[in-house]
Amino acid sequence: MVTSNSSSYITGIGTDRKKIFKEICLKFPPKVVSPGLPALLLEKSRNKKLMDYSAPRLQFQMALIFVLTQTIHSLLKHLGLPMFVSQILAGIILGPTVFPRHTSLVDISEDSVAALGSVGGFGLVFYLFLSGVKTDISLISKSGKKAIYIGILTVVVPLMSCLITIKMLHSAGNLFTNKTLQLATSYAGTSFPVIHCILSELKILNSELGRLALSSALIGDMVTLVLMVFSIWVNSGIKQGTIRTLIDLGPATLFTFIVLFVLRPVMKWVVNHTPEAGQIKDMCFYFVVATFMIAPRGAFKLNLDPKYGAIFFGLAVPDGPPLGSALVEKLDAITSGLFLPIFTSTCGMRFNLTDIKHPNQFAKDHAIGAMVTLFIKFGVSLVLAMFNKMPIRDSLALALILISKGTVEIAYYSVRYDRQVISGNFYCYMIIMIVSIASVVPVLVKWLYDPSRKYLCFQKRTIMNSKLNQELRMIGCVHAPGHVNSIIHLLHAFCPTKEIPIALDVLHLVKLSGRATPLFIAHHKQIKTNSDKSYSENVIVAFNHFQRSSWEAVSVNVFTAVSPQNLMYEDTCKLAMDRLTSFIILPFHRRWYVDGSIESEDQTIRSLNFDILERAPCSVGILVEVRRHLKSRNIRDTLPSHYTSYHNLAVIFMGGQDDREALALAKRISQHDSISLTVIHLKTKTILGDILGDTERMLDDEMLRLIKGSVHLTYIEEQVKDGPETSNFLRSIVEDYQLIIVGRRYKSKDPRTFGLEQWCEFQELGVIGDLLSSLDFVGDYSLLIVQQQRQWAA
Repeated sequence: MVTSNSSSYITGIGTDRKKIFKEICLKFPPKVVSPGLPALLLEKSRNKKLMDYSAPRLQFQMALIFVLTQTIHSLLKHLGLPMFVSQILAGIILGPTVFPRHTSLVDISEDSVAALGSVGGFGLVFYLFLSGVKTDISLISKSGKKAIYIGILTVVVPLMSCLITIKMLHSAGNLFTNKTLQLATSYAGTSFPVIHCILSELKILNSELGRLALSSALIGDMVTLVLMVFSIWVNSGIKQGTIRTLIDLGPATLFTFIVLFVLRPVMKWVVNHTPEAGQIKDMCFYFVVATFMIAPRGAFKLNLDPKYGAIFFGLAVPDGPPLGSALVEKLDAITSGLFLPIFTSTCGMRFNLTDIKHPNQFAKDHAIGAMVTLFIKFGVSLVLAMFNKMPIRDSLALALILISKGTVEIAYYSVRYDRQVISGNFYCYMIIMIVSIASVVPVLVKWLYDPSRKYLCFQKRTIMNSKLNQELRMIGCVHAPGHVNSIIHLLHAFCPTKEIPIALDVLHLVKLSGRATPLFIAHHKQIKTNSDKSYSENVIVAFNHFQRSSWEAVSVNVFTAVSPQNLMYEDTCKLAMDRLTSFIILPFHRRWYVDGSIESEDQTIRSLNFDILERAPCSVGILVEVRRHLKSRNIRDTLPSHYTSYHNLAVIFMGGQDDREALALAKRISQHDSISLTVIHLKTKTILGDILGDTERMLDDEMLRLIKGSVHLTYIEEQVKDGPETSNFLRSIVEDYQLIIVGRRYKSKDPRTFGLEQWCEFQELGVIGDLLSSLDFVGDYSLLIVQQQRQWAA
């Protein structure tokens, strides 16, 4: 055992420094890996315990933090509180507030605290690095004037107010001593990673409010970073003199120069020499990670705060695929799932409620200054939002989002507390304020802002309400290359002409990866699209060719939305609102080979289809390619000769608004002489089976009468009594048609489908649509499931 006396300084800001001595006992050599629990139990000496070894002790501490955090979050998530709050509370419970020193299982010994703190430190550094990787600095120049002055003024004005308040409360002090300017900047600053996190948790990241908040936060974060670095240099200049400060700036400037003008060009060269849609080489990935691990230490050696080393190096990494996305995909899970929660919980362990009993004057003055800054920041954000004619509820929601505090702020105060720059009571005040804001803001924003309410239309946007000689406005959603051909194939069936034109908006939906800010690109407004080629070049080429082949009958505009997969419905529904769309075409999430085996399946596309069906401000169609020859199992790549065109079209009609919308669509398609339309009306054999009301039955009859009188068609009535009889009839006729249109008729109880509901695998297709897409049906046909507009204001 080695005993060492080490001197250290502990100070409460604004008080005289006291020199105290600590006696720390450490055992050498350190015990790291235990011989195993059975070996310890068989040992004759009872002095050896499992927790004497650092490795099992650290593993137990991590498991304890995880279990406690998840337990608390399982209780608080129903109130809308984020995981961050649960992690802080878990740390407080494991800290000195509940357990006296050295009685907690987390605070067993000095080396125990050091090991846990080191793991948490990894979490902070990785978090700051990945935040830099996800940030696209070029978006600052693309932000609108609204975002620029909201971002700047919501930092500068509160900062000035904070300095004035602190000066009034502590008139004897100097604003540039004791790092007052740095602390005031932290109160007034905006954190882009924190804002991004809260928007992601509220699922409004790519909503109109979310995009404005993100742009403003990015501007505000850059302003905060500049002011923070400036305040550090000002404080250094006062303490050491101007000459010494300028000398210290040299190495820091050298580090920034190396990162921006050496490392970034190297990484860009690697990205440019990576094949399109290819993966980054493992050697390049490990080089970037190794350089990142050295960057914080190198920054410290060059007189720059280590956290700025991680941030600057992260900003130098090209965001998005292939390098940025590879780093995020491989490092984000372990960072957000393991390291960062440990860091956040260890910040909570520093909280000691007894420190609040005797606060010093500096702590009280700054606590008041922080609260004043918070209210001023809220007021400035609210006034600027209302000045831009935003609704009052949206303005309040934006103001609440911009005052959010989280991991970045708590990390700043924890580091200052460990360095004995701030006192324990001041740290407690900041923890209470941050946790309170993090708890209240998500709940209030969720209550104030509901993005789905803007999809309520005051007019019906359906095919039935679109006049035949008017332009039909449609959106085609594309996820994969195969979807392009399917949509073009369907549009050829419409046989558009100058008299019956189509306005098609193609929305290419791309998963957001390796960047924090969603993108929405209107390619017809782009003078140059070189930066966007990796996203949608092939889609643009294919649909431009289709437009040229249908000159003056089809107008095509291509859009790209890069956003999280669970929020892509926001981009789709917003585009439908803005473009006055009447019909959205969605690809089915499953594709088959011609032998009936599954070619591809994506459950995220299925989830997206459900979201759009629920929220769409217009009618929606799901396109299913059913092209199967079960008798020829070895044929996978051949297609039928008539794949390039639809001639025989059938509508399965059973009644209801979705079926009437399907008839309206068929009526528009069958205007061309080359299309043969067949309406198959399935009627029930029993009187008791007629579940439609008088109004619905009258609307159905009127729709049938109109379509019979307007186009040439074949009308077939078939009496069926139950689901099996319906299935047998449809199986006998599907091979006669290339396109079958059916209404979704979701949750519609009907004796004609009795017995089929329980076998329905895909509810988004409805009972009949699911039946026609099942493996029991073979043929060369496409299936279009139609749902009439659900969302409109009464």
